Amino acid sequence: MSKNSNPVEELLKKQPYILLDGALATELERHGSNLDDPLWSARVLLEEPEQIHRVHADYFKIGADCAITSSYQASITGFGSRGIKEDEAVELIKQTVYLAQQARAETGQAAAHALIAGSIGPYGAYLSDGSEYVGHYGVDDAQLEAFHRPRLEALITAGADVLAFETIPSLQEAKVLFRLLEEFPEQSAWLVFSLRDSAHISEGTLLSECIEALGEHPQLAAIGANCFPASIATEFIKTLKQLTDVPIIVYPNSGEQYDPVSKTWSGAAVCTAFEDIAPEWYAAGARLIGGCCRTTPEQIERIQQKVTLS
Repeated sequence: MSKNSNPVEELLKKQPYILLDGALATELERHGSNLDDPLWSARVLLEEPEQIHRVHADYFKIGADCAITSSYQASITGFGSRGIKEDEAVELIKQTVYLAQQARAETGQAAAHALIAGSIGPYGAYLSDGSEYVGHYGVDDAQLEAFHRPRLEALITAGADVLAFETIPSLQEAKVLFRLLEEFPEQSAWLVFSLRDSAHISEGTLLSECIEALGEHPQLAAIGANCFPASIATEFIKTLKQLTDVPIIVYPNSGEQYDPVSKTWSGAAVCTAFEDIAPEWYAAGARLIGGCCRTTPEQIERIQQKVTLS
């Protein structure tokens, strides 16, 4: 990858929008994997890596322009709690990129241009208590840096095209991540927050304050939100569009409620309507569009079919 590469920007020069993949973990569950574990999808990385490859391939086959790696919950600290030494944990994190790269290569010409986004979940995901939807971890910058740095380095070394800072609930953590990214000046990343509502991230900080802090960062490839109800996506995109010219990225969840203790979902799903409302997201200004928890390759394919590009 060339110096100061921004593959998101390059791909958006060639096409009007980037179709992201959908859920990974809940797809793994649909195929029979057991994720009832603090490591979540990282458990499958240990026990059934071929299932992760399969899900990536499913998304590439329906035309997704980007695969997000299975490293969201994978961390040196988390693996260490299972007795896995640091050097082996680093190799497992690299493996998340290799699995996506293999799936891209095997799905042929359709996926030739597709990106591999190295997932960096928040510190709260490691806590496995729902903190990624609240923030306020009570840890300092140095602790966050020590937690995140090895994973950033592993994903970059393995060849991730772009990094995905995902479900970030606090401005503190977002700032720490971009300070770490500056140690790798050739790399870019997108930043997606978890949301309290269409104008505030989960900890309560205004979107406008987040944009003021990071919206001009030279390594920021896109900014937006993930794992939030699709029902507020259009309003969120419109709010963000008034604040920034950086490409806007959204990948909502199904609208159901997640219980981090029981690891279960409840309530009504609204993700079946994604393909009907995704054109609204594009019209409002979103340029990277996909789905998060409980969305499927079939739904992502219907987004591709329905987003009208005028």
